[in-house]
Amino acid sequence: MTHKTKGIVIKTINYGETSIITAVYTELFGLQSYIVKGVRQATKKSAGKQMYFQPSAILEMEVYHNELKNLQFIKEYKWGYLYGKVLFDVVRTAIAQFMIELFQHAVKQPEANPELFYLLEGSLLEADKGGNAAVANLPLYFMLHLATESGFELHGNFSRQTPVLDLKEGAYTGLEPIHPDYISGPLAEAISQIQRIQLYNELENIKLNRQSRRQLLESLLVYLSYHLTGFQKPKSLPVLQELLD
Repeated sequence: MTHKTKGIVIKTINYGETSIITAVYTELFGLQSYIVKGVRQATKKSAGKQMYFQPSAILEMEVYHNELKNLQFIKEYKWGYLYGKVLFDVVRTAIAQFMIELFQHAVKQPEANPELFYLLEGSLLEADKGGNAAVANLPLYFMLHLATESGFELHGNFSRQTPVLDLKEGAYTGLEPIHPDYISGPLAEAISQIQRIQLYNELENIKLNRQSRRQLLESLLVYLSYHLTGFQKPKSLPVLQELLD
């Protein structure tokens, strides 16, 4: 029996002489591994097919699914969305790569979670279509909402009574903790503002300079590291920090 589902390519590796194994986060089944045969053959029929399985590609697929198997098969696939800017704008490319890598570190189980799928899909679409000011803040939005959908959202809000964000506890507090993993003042307030945003275009209202944005990226990675087992900093982070204004 086959199922039609949208999917977002997370990672692809070569398999054998002509095939690939691709990890795809699907709308219906969550994270799944698929073997795709023959796409690396040097034939006219196979020409260009590997492009479908580059990380961040959004696909519409018809798949075979057997819950007892670790490797599934794709019957048919086509583009679910064709990027206009992500493939040609280095900043947007770096943001998409960062979000995919972050998602890969955070989501490792196959359980379906449509809200996680919609978060990743929506964020990738915003990286492609959004205005520059909104896109610059997109990684911060994605990190906060990835935490929320993974079950460990920040507690509380920035206020005069709670001006400190304890990254270890994941909560706003009135006192600085004894450990060094916290932020306060305007940085903590910015995180609180981004956390409340519901529409991507509202991100353009968050005014951050280059240094503040870099500090917040580092701080949220510390926060994620406390709550995700075996979490590692994305290798794409230095490139992203260098490119973001």
